[in-house]
Parts: sequence; structure tokens; C-alpha cells
Amino acid sequence: MPDEKAKKTTKDLTVRIGEAAAAEGVRLPPQLTEQLKAKLQGIRLSPADTTKVLREVARRFGRAEVDAHESVGIIAAQSIGEPGTQMTLRTFHYAGVAEMNVTLGLPRLIELVDARRVPSTPMMTVHVDRKLKHDREAVAGIALQIEVTTVPDVAAIGTVVEDLKVLVSPQASLLSARGVKRAELEAALLEHLDVRLFELRPGSGSGETRTFEIHLKDTSAKATKSRKEESVEEMPYKKLLLASEEAKAVQIKGVTGIRRALIRREKDEYVIYTEGSNLDGVLGIAGVDAARTTTNSVFEIYRVYGVEAARAALIYEANRTLAEQGLGVDIRHLMLVADLMTNEGDIRAIGRHGISGKKSSVLARAAFEITAAHLLRAAIIGEVDELKGVAENIIVGQPITLGTGAVNLVYRPLAGGAAKPPAAPPPAPVAAEEA
Repeated sequence: MPDEKAKKTTKDLTVRIGEAAAAEGVRLPPQLTEQLKAKLQGIRLSPADTTKVLREVARRFGRAEVDAHESVGIIAAQSIGEPGTQMTLRTFHYAGVAEMNVTLGLPRLIELVDARRVPSTPMMTVHVDRKLKHDREAVAGIALQIEVTTVPDVAAIGTVVEDLKVLVSPQASLLSARGVKRAELEAALLEHLDVRLFELRPGSGSGETRTFEIHLKDTSAKATKSRKEESVEEMPYKKLLLASEEAKAVQIKGVTGIRRALIRREKDEYVIYTEGSNLDGVLGIAGVDAARTTTNSVFEIYRVYGVEAARAALIYEANRTLAEQGLGVDIRHLMLVADLMTNEGDIRAIGRHGISGKKSSVLARAAFEITAAHLLRAAIIGEVDELKGVAENIIVGQPITLGTGAVNLVYRPLAGGAAKPPAAPPPAPVAAEEA
């Protein structure tokens, strides 16, 4: 019975919200209706006060709607462009660590509207499962799985010129700190070293710290050789240097592209921040909360989650960038820009290679960039400009077809062919005065 009563109350509230909106001549979106319903259910109001609240919300929503023929694109451009001139050119450093930073301010806003495929400072915010978020050791273990570990991170690398070999000496403290076993190091070296040129052998020592020796293979007897083998055949020292560089570049574990992972406590949980981004790879690690993990690379979000998620990311990143500078821009302007950038199913830049370069108006394209090239091409192919937009009408000096300029006055004669009013008689000639 209580459930049926609650459902009936909710249904009645939904009907009353619809009636209040209809009385004000507006139609509320479903999401706003649900939010309003949730708010009103949490407070106790008399029916009369509830009606007043509903009418006021509907009235304010009606005032917030865009007028017919409003030039929303120009207003959005002004509303974002003018605050953009007040933005600083700065980089924000995380936790006082100079090596890890993230681009903010005007450069970040330019990255977003230019739809850069790779941000200048890619970064991820990785949340862990709720049952692990209070356990720092568990979070640190996940961070070690995410951060790339290379051979120099766990071993010392040296060369023995007399014997033409490279020594890889695992360090016990580094192996323990990175959670790497000697067997994992050996497997990584065997997988990534070029077996045509180098041979891996066990060295001196014992246990986890026993060294590895990388020896050069003799390739002089081979009939067919690769370009790489030919380049080092007569230069063994160069070959030795190549072996050392290849050993340093070997990745033992971690997600490709994640150079560093930091753990920070935020509110009541531990969060991992990464330098570098690989959303697809990080989501595959056990213990990562896929619903809350995100990246500042909009194109990675597009590849993993789709275009609607990319649109939401564009809005969030632009809004956060402006808010961080203390600039209040109505989110609807940012939503319009994000809609325009993603309405064709992928992410397009706002520039001559994207939206502005594909406008139907020749004059609008020419007014943006590379004027002569646009005009010359349009003249060659005989393109016609119908002067429907704002920029092209301003260029030719006529009123724009928006707002009051979108209304035309039409004279319609009376039905039945009414007689024309008689014309006024011409004025009588004035006689010349006699001298």
C-alpha cells in the first residue's frame, strides 16, 4: 500500500508540473521535470505553495528560452571569445612535482576547439573500485600496473668494450619497489631484443640479482642481411651501442603511454593521476572503476566510448578550463559549440580545416582565413553565395537575415479590386509677377 501511495503522489506531481508548464506556455524537458520532482518530494509544501513554485520555475524556464531568429552562433562566439582574451598562458603543476604538469588556460581552450588528436600534456584521472578506494596499498599496486616500467627502472646497464657485451644488473631494492621479478625482466629482454643481432646469456651472481649478458652475434656468414645488420656489420662498437640502447628501451610491464602515476588522497578516497594517457589500456586493468575513470584526451574518449561521450567531454573540459580562470560562461554556449563539433558523428575542429572551412558561403570562408585562395577557387568553379549568414551580409553592407532583419513586409491589395482613391489635382501655376 505505501508503494502504491508513493507512485500515485509521484504521478500527481508529474501531472501538476505539466499543468503549470502549460499555463505558462512552455514545455519542460523530461530531465528538468525529474529534477524538479525529486526536489519537491524532499520538502513539505502546501498544495498552493507547490503550485507557486511550479509556476515560477516554468516562468523562468520560458524566459531562458531563445527567441525566434536569435543569432545563437554569433552570441556563443562572442561569449566564449571575449573571456578568452582575459585568460592567462600558464601551466599547472601537480603536487609540487615539476615533471608532471597539465596545460590550462588559453592553450588548453585552443587545443579543444582545434580538436587536437593528442593534447600537449595528456593526463588521466583513474578511480579504483569502491571496495579498494580506502586501501592505499591496493591503490599503489594498481598504480604500479599502470605505470610503464623499463629496464633502467630496475637494473643498471653497462657495457664491457673488451668482450663486446652489455651487462644488465638487476637491483634488489628497485625490483622490490616496482614489484618486478627477475623472471619478468628476463622474459621482457628475450621478447624485445633483436635475436638476429644479440644473444642473452646468464651472468655472474645468484638469486634475483644475477646479471644478464647481451652478446653480439656473428652475422658475417649470412647470405641475406637486413639493412640494420649491414649498417653495423663492420662497426662492432656501434653494434654494442645499439644493444645498450635497445636494452634501455625494453618495457617490462605497464600500460603503453603512461610515463608516470601519482597517488593523491581526495576527500575519502585515493585517486591515481597519470602523466600520459591510454584509456583503453587502463580500463583493462583489474580494480579500475571504468565508470569514473577519465582522460583529458577527447579523441581517446571518442574511440572508446563514442561521439556522445566525446561531446560531453568537450563541454566538461571547456567549462572546467574557463571556470579555473574565474570566467563564468553560460554552459549553453559551450554546449552549442560541442554540438556543432560532433553533429556529423566524429570530432571536427573549428577552423579552416573543419567547420569554418566547410561553410556554404564563399565570403564567410574568405573572411576567416586565406582570403585570396577561397575567392579564386570560387571564381574558377562559378560558386554562388546566397548571402544567408551574418558575416557575408555584413561584408556586402546589408542587414543580416536574423532578428528583425528576418521579417519582410508584404503589401497585399484588398480583395475585389477596390477602386483606387482619386489622385490629387495638380497645383495651379503661379503667375509671374510683373516688373
